[in-house]
Amino acid sequence: MKLTAFTDYSLRVLIYLAAQPKRRATIAEIAATFDVSENHLTKVAHCLGKGGWLANVRGKGGGLELAMPPELVGVGRVVRETEGVAMLAECFGDEGNNCSIASICRLRGVLGEAARAFYAVLDRYTLADLVHNRHSLAKVLFTERPVAAPASRRAA
Repeated sequence: MKLTAFTDYSLRVLIYLAAQPKRRATIAEIAATFDVSENHLTKVAHCLGKGGWLANVRGKGGGLELAMPPELVGVGRVVRETEGVAMLAECFGDEGNNCSIASICRLRGVLGEAARAFYAVLDRYTLADLVHNRHSLAKVLFTERPVAAPASRRAA
């Protein structure tokens, strides 16, 4: 199974915030850290806020912060919410199933079992498990990034 960029970014935002849980972060800061689009992260933050995982604070001093302790953020639940219904093959959908062997094929059952196993593993972990190495993460995530020097102008 391949996760969408939306789910990937959702997990990155949660990890970023859990690495220093007492600190608020801006979308711009997180986008710069992971070199991803601010517009895309805005949608991610909105979804995570609606899901109850983030508190989105507006105004001066605002930003994003975890809305609950990392121990209560289940990785499997986040992935299910951000991915939507797992559509591993055409036969998983109610519409557009044009497979001529769908009524007798065993692949759907096998893929369904694989998806359940995938989520069963994710359900064993919380955000706290993902940031157990919080100090190492903080060293990587919260270091000053070098700013590119402006191009020197040639004398005419």
